[in-house]
Amino acid sequence: MTLKLKNASCGPTAQAERLAPAELGTRIAGCVSEGGTLLSLFALELADGLSLCALLGDRRESVIEVLLAPLRCDSYPAITPLAPQAHYFEREIAEQYDILPQGHPWLKPVRFHERWRKGAAVFGTGRPAPGVWDYFKMSGPEIHEVAVGPVHAGIIEPGHFRFQCHGEDVYHLEIQLGFQHRGVENAMPGEAARRIFIAETLAGDTTAGHATAYCRIAEALSGEEPAARADAVRAIAMELERLANHTGDLGALAGDTGYLPTASFCGRLRGDFLNMTALLCGSRFGRGLLTEGGVRFELSRETGSELLSRLREAERDTAGAVNLLWQSPSVLARLEETGKLKREDAVALGLTGVAARACGLEIDARTDFSSGHYKIIAPEPATCASGDVYARAMVRWREISRSIRHIRQILDTATGEIRLKPCGAFAPDSVAVSIEEGWRGELCHAAFTGPDGKLIRYKITDPSFKNWAGLALALRGQQISDFPLCNKSFNLSYCGTDL
Repeated sequence: MTLKLKNASCGPTAQAERLAPAELGTRIAGCVSEGGTLLSLFALELADGLSLCALLGDRRESVIEVLLAPLRCDSYPAITPLAPQAHYFEREIAEQYDILPQGHPWLKPVRFHERWRKGAAVFGTGRPAPGVWDYFKMSGPEIHEVAVGPVHAGIIEPGHFRFQCHGEDVYHLEIQLGFQHRGVENAMPGEAARRIFIAETLAGDTTAGHATAYCRIAEALSGEEPAARADAVRAIAMELERLANHTGDLGALAGDTGYLPTASFCGRLRGDFLNMTALLCGSRFGRGLLTEGGVRFELSRETGSELLSRLREAERDTAGAVNLLWQSPSVLARLEETGKLKREDAVALGLTGVAARACGLEIDARTDFSSGHYKIIAPEPATCASGDVYARAMVRWREISRSIRHIRQILDTATGEIRLKPCGAFAPDSVAVSIEEGWRGELCHAAFTGPDGKLIRYKITDPSFKNWAGLALALRGQQISDFPLCNKSFNLSYCGTDL
């Protein structure tokens, strides 16, 4: 039996193909070698015992295959040696379910919390001590180690960065996160009324993205479809979120190169885009806009007209601010050839979003796994092939232009009234998958229900979870002083990884 789902749909768990754990690794490696994507890999406890679950994305067919591998003991052959995309997922499985992936090349917990079940005592029998683990080390004349964090000077979240250096040159960077685990995946199956609020705060700068992904899970499991105009409002919210964050990132990159004109202008313009989201719902981050079955706020003709007017002004001002960046040789000299990542490495690691498209990979969930209003019209993926900080900045700039054009198209075509369709009971013994292209990259939500229709497992994969490894690899061979610029060009989420 096979279970292949379209995005934002559900099917019976019983139809998912069952494989031996060793076969699962072979299937994942085969999928990746043929251009597919490991969207998510996790463990869950079903009625017949503990299983691994892999979600494989086929972009050509726009389908997601659900594979299950029942486990008969607390170990299995590691998948990472066959498919490096699995490396972080397998560390997470070991940390959560105490299952040993035998042969994993660098096994240590992603976070530091109590294991969810007792198994092979992979990391001992108690709670792992935060950060007290071996780090990759190099030795030799003049090799030295630089440790940064987990406490930082700014207001960012905690994260530890361990550099192996020779002089100023970085040979290796290891990134350790997980110092503020929030337990939100375990909270999602709880009280239904709280789920939308949890989804909105999975990563604070991706409210519209994660809330949309969750709403589609609830709608798929309950058999409801939101009104077309509600889908249009959701798409507008997601594009405004992209505009605000991309504009802020371009300003931050300019600031890290010491180029204050663009930094200053973009700081103000980010606020303008956030205020456009507030125009929709009263919250600059889009809190309270979405709900299961639709949206809570109507987009009136007057509001649409005001939004277009503000977009026109912001488009003009953003072009003026960002074009200063491209016209400054000193800025370009800092961006070009810095933090370069090869296309084949991006594929091997399974990178997503801006980081992947900046390596020339034409992947975008809005076109590959389109849902909602993106099934009607979707922006063409913006790419740049050089894989460096310049490419990651250029992809953002191209996406800003396309998002503004896309919002105009939505406002021109979205018709009908917004009718809220409350979701009912969830289908029993089912699995649903939802993928949305957030501003950082693909957001993947998956949910399993039991015989009574209640959620028994909710798995969230934020794009940062996949892309931190890309940042580590981009630093190899760079000067350590390039780290802030490289880090900013990825702009990954700590809390999005620490779910």
